Amino acid sequence: MQKLNLSQSLSQKLSPQQIQFIKLLQVPTAELDTRIEEELEINPALEEGKDEDPGKDELDDNYDEEPIAEDRDVNIDDYLSDDYGGYKMQGDGNYNPDDEGREIPISSQASLHELLIAQLNFLKLDERQKLIGTQLIGSIENDGYIRRDLDAIINDLAFSQNIETDIDELEEILRKIQNFDPAGIASRNLQECLLLQLERKEHPDDPTVQNAITILQECFDEFTKKHYSKIQKKCDLSDEETKDAVHLITKLNPKPGGVSDGLVKTQYIIPDFILNSNGGKMDISLNSRNAPELRISRSYSEMFDAYDKSDKKDKKLKETVTFVKQKLDAAKWFIDAIKQRQNTLLRTMEAILEYQKEFFVDGDETRLRPMILKDIAEKIDMDISTVSRVANSKAIQTEFGVYPLKYFFSEGIATDSGEDVSNREVKSVLQGMVDDEDKRRPLSDDKLVKLLNLRGYNIARRTVAKYREQLQIPVARLRKEL
Repeated sequence: MQKLNLSQSLSQKLSPQQIQFIKLLQVPTAELDTRIEEELEINPALEEGKDEDPGKDELDDNYDEEPIAEDRDVNIDDYLSDDYGGYKMQGDGNYNPDDEGREIPISSQASLHELLIAQLNFLKLDERQKLIGTQLIGSIENDGYIRRDLDAIINDLAFSQNIETDIDELEEILRKIQNFDPAGIASRNLQECLLLQLERKEHPDDPTVQNAITILQECFDEFTKKHYSKIQKKCDLSDEETKDAVHLITKLNPKPGGVSDGLVKTQYIIPDFILNSNGGKMDISLNSRNAPELRISRSYSEMFDAYDKSDKKDKKLKETVTFVKQKLDAAKWFIDAIKQRQNTLLRTMEAILEYQKEFFVDGDETRLRPMILKDIAEKIDMDISTVSRVANSKAIQTEFGVYPLKYFFSEGIATDSGEDVSNREVKSVLQGMVDDEDKRRPLSDDKLVKLLNLRGYNIARRTVAKYREQLQIPVARLRKEL
């Protein structure tokens, strides 16, 4: 039996313009130029450049968002006017005409894989051995290790290269690759990585080098746990010999394929905001490098002028004008979304600047106030999700460094005085305590809690452990030194 029910519901749907704005809002400055180039390619009604008539720089927002049906007359009144102003990016930094066409130098370095292949080509290997060596190099991860089991690599060679080999041959070629630069490359574990570096020392017969090799070969587990007394007893070393050998080992590179060797292409953070201090007054501006001036194509408005003087019953001509109108609307929406994006970015950053004014004076992170997304959202009368999109993907350049916006958001910690302080202040104090501790008797988490409580910070042990891990500070036992 069928039933007819009447229900009432309230729902909200985002318009295409709102969706476009949301997508543009979360795009960082480094990617905005690419996004604009894409829009310029797909929409011929959108152009890059200054408006020919500087007195008309505002867009007419009263345009029809509905697509034009073929049986309707096209209302061309809004499109016949020349009021398609150019759009200069509001809030941009100072424009310098000398910057036009200037190329920005970008660091260019060979990848780890390319460097290793180049060294492989210098070896006197036959074609079969080269293929095996290439397969091994391809198995090296970004940090310089081969973690893939050699038996699996043997199977890969059989299936992909039709090469049958065994462990002995594979290890022979692996050993050759392990002699490549940087030292320690193609290791299968940390122990092997450190030993390879020690074997390539300038004076391998030096007693300290030999002691370090002995420690890694016979007491690696004790070394990782910093059980120095056990190492001394097992290897029959004095305090001074143990100290020198351990110091040598700790200076080795545990990640030979990492950034420390310059083998990974440099990545730059392009700030979205630039903060300048002029006589004590802080001026915030948007980075204009990746935001060209946009305008509506004049030639498209001239098409409407031609249509107005033509026979409006021409079906093909009407279809053409319908297409042109859709492109004009899309161009207007995009320019408006860019304008909204910049306005939202500036409002959000200005609110953060006002909220964290004490920090921006000298960059002292202990001056940061507890601040959450809701605080800024209420200040600028916007949704929390909007503030989140800005904070998660943007950065600001100050006189004391470049900071991601999410750096300024932190939870509050209660003090004995009843005030809330930023957890960044607590982390800073915690870091200072660890830096100043006696490394022969490092502070445990319990002792750190007591010291923080004495300074007025009401904090639990589990919170100290969490902050210590976030600061990448190891436990007390692993901070112990001789």
